[in-house]
Amino acid sequence: MKNLDPLLHSQLRLAVMSVLMNLAEADFVYLREKTESTAGNLSVQLDKLATAGYIEIEKGFVGRKTRTLCRITQQGRNAFETYVDALKSYLNI
Repeated sequence: MKNLDPLLHSQLRLAVMSVLMNLAEADFVYLREKTESTAGNLSVQLDKLATAGYIEIEKGFVGRKTRTLCRITQQGRNAFETYVDALKSYLNI
C-alpha cells in the first residue's frame, strides 16, 4: 500500500488543495468561504502548504485592502495526484 502524505491528510489542507486544483488562483477570502474555516486557521494551513512548496502565496493590495492570492505549484499538483492515487489503492478503485 502507498503511504498517504501527512501534509495533505489534514481536512483543511486537503480542502484548500482540492479547490486550487481546479483554479488558476484563488484569494484568501474565497478559500475561507469555500472551506468554511476561520481566518487564523486558514492562514496557518496556507503557510504549511507554502513551506512544503505545494502552493505559492502572493500578497498585495487592491486599493487600500490587502489581498492574498494562492496558486498551486506543479509540486503541489503532483503531490495531490499521488495522494488521490494512494486513496484509490486503499479503496481498490
